[in-house]
Amino acid sequence: MISGRAGAREDGTAMPLIVGLFAIAAGFVVVAAAATSLHLERLRLLTVADGAALAGAEAFRVADVRVEGDAVVPRLAGPAVSAAVGEYVAAADRSDLEGLTVVAADSTDGRSALVRLRATWRPPIVGPLLPEGLPVEVTSTAAARFR
Repeated sequence: MISGRAGAREDGTAMPLIVGLFAIAAGFVVVAAAATSLHLERLRLLTVADGAALAGAEAFRVADVRVEGDAVVPRLAGPAVSAAVGEYVAAADRSDLEGLTVVAADSTDGRSALVRLRATWRPPIVGPLLPEGLPVEVTSTAAARFR
């Protein structure tokens, strides 16, 4: 026969398991929120990089346009691309991008603009599972077309 005393010793033994599982679940939520935040930060940075690449791809003068066969081809110069990208990034809404910098802005082939931007991502919830911040870098390319 089991006495009431033996049953009393088991009271509260599930509490450490519940607390442990809650801590693991909270950790998963924090990491998932941080991963989502990092992905959104990268997309915001990529949006600015795409716009900057388009601005750089339009940085040609009419004098730089050549006719090759049936095609009209603009030729991009690296300094013009860099200046156009710098102006675009300076005018862009950068309130949600910490430490936004232009890493590279150039035209290596004379037909497309290559832009590389960097910003710093900070996790929404700081904790022992996450770093305080990570650099995020994206690259975008846009081709110059004359139509």
